[in-house]
Amino acid sequence: MKTGRFWAWLVFGLGTAYFFIPLIATFEFSLRMRRGEYSFDAYRVVLGDSRFQETFAYSVTVAVFTILLGVLLVVPTAYWIRLRMPHLRPVVEFITLLPLVIPAIVIVFGYIRMYGSNSPLPFLGSARGTDALLVIGYATLALPYMYRAVDTGLRTIDVRTLTEAAQILGAGWTTIIARVILPNVLIAVLSGAFLTFAIVIGEFTLASLLNRPAFGPYLQNIGANRAYEPAALAVIAFAITWGCMSVIQILARFAPKSANRPN
Repeated sequence: MKTGRFWAWLVFGLGTAYFFIPLIATFEFSLRMRRGEYSFDAYRVVLGDSRFQETFAYSVTVAVFTILLGVLLVVPTAYWIRLRMPHLRPVVEFITLLPLVIPAIVIVFGYIRMYGSNSPLPFLGSARGTDALLVIGYATLALPYMYRAVDTGLRTIDVRTLTEAAQILGAGWTTIIARVILPNVLIAVLSGAFLTFAIVIGEFTLASLLNRPAFGPYLQNIGANRAYEPAALAVIAFAITWGCMSVIQILARFAPKSANRPN
């Protein structure tokens, strides 16, 4: 028993060291911008850079629209599949896995061929049209994570009973999804939203080839031309990631709990 506990703590310690040592080293390096002493000059330069502010604000805006699009597509689809068409679940799961095996560069070149300025639908001929395609592309890339998060949440509630009870009370399908199903899978949706946010903030290929002022290309450009600022950006991105995870954990405490067994 003691031997097993020793090995468990050893593995935990190694995992913790593997995770934190590079982060600590990155943070320490980011403080060396001023020769001979530690300072937060790199962080001041990054946060004061107008390109950082513009690209980060743009990516956050795109992430919000991507999350909204993902929720509008995935929640009703996963709900309907579980309620009425369980035999189609393998097919839908296979479709949602396709973005994991189809590179983003294939998607963006498909956009360029289909929606270029010479096509019948010249979305790429305007900034707003390109932004719309970028949101759709990001929603596609995040589809495997959003769908599985929502599907896992639906497994924890009795979908059929909740639907029948809502219909008895006169609720329509929109009301059922918005006021019955969505609140019960809120934490699952937030988990998918967090993963979507992480994908959008760091994605490079779509934003770069569509020539949009996103945060991913900015990170790549800074990393190729600066020394200390990229380390500061890495620490900032890590802090944002853990901040989002903390918010999800806090919201989980206030989310409605279901005592029903999975459907």
